[in-house]
Amino acid sequence: MYRGKLASSELFTILGGFISSLLFLVLLTFIGNFQEANGMRTSWGAVILAEAVALIAASTVHRVCITTCFLFSAGLLYEINKISGVTVSKIESKTKRY
Repeated sequence: MYRGKLASSELFTILGGFISSLLFLVLLTFIGNFQEANGMRTSWGAVILAEAVALIAASTVHRVCITTCFLFSAGLLYEINKISGVTVSKIESKTKRY
């Protein structure tokens, strides 16, 4: 939508990659919730599909957006995995007490 503006400078190009990584986050959440609601187990396929769509969206803006999108998405995926691990360990510790 703002392709011209996002490709106009280096800072905006990095911002375009970050916005595309937010698209990755939203798609990953949607696909994961959809799979869990339908009784399927979420796997790495959801991550790959969400990343592919986000990278394709980033490629329509600028080539550098692809790289920054991938790097920001890797960081977001690391943080999501870390938060998920903490949440699961808290739930497991509560169930072991009783």
